[in-house]
Amino acid sequence: MTELLCGDDPEPSDPFPAGPLFVPVRPGPAGCAARVFRTPLGDRTAVGFTSARGPAAVLGTGQPWIRLAEPALRALTAPLGVTAVTVDPAFSAPVPRQLPSWDAEAALTPAEGTAR
Repeated sequence: MTELLCGDDPEPSDPFPAGPLFVPVRPGPAGCAARVFRTPLGDRTAVGFTSARGPAAVLGTGQPWIRLAEPALRALTAPLGVTAVTVDPAFSAPVPRQLPSWDAEAALTPAEGTAR
């Protein structure tokens, strides 16, 4: 089997550094912690933006951020089992609204006019 060189591989296995990123954080008692998000398939990912407008555009104007290099973001989230970094995500899905609870007992009762 021949080994592909990075130049021949359309998706190299080594992550390519994205450079300095604006990383969304959440403040805590010990300082700031990088926020971890989920991809559409449910995998955990760290997120970084290439401009200061990115976090505000996607997550809202009140979203705090810090400036981190992409390798530093990977090193920070690796102990959490997060290996993916998403750069400049297009959008963030809103939190789903609370749906009314489903009454399982009522759903299992026969409809009117039917025999039990």
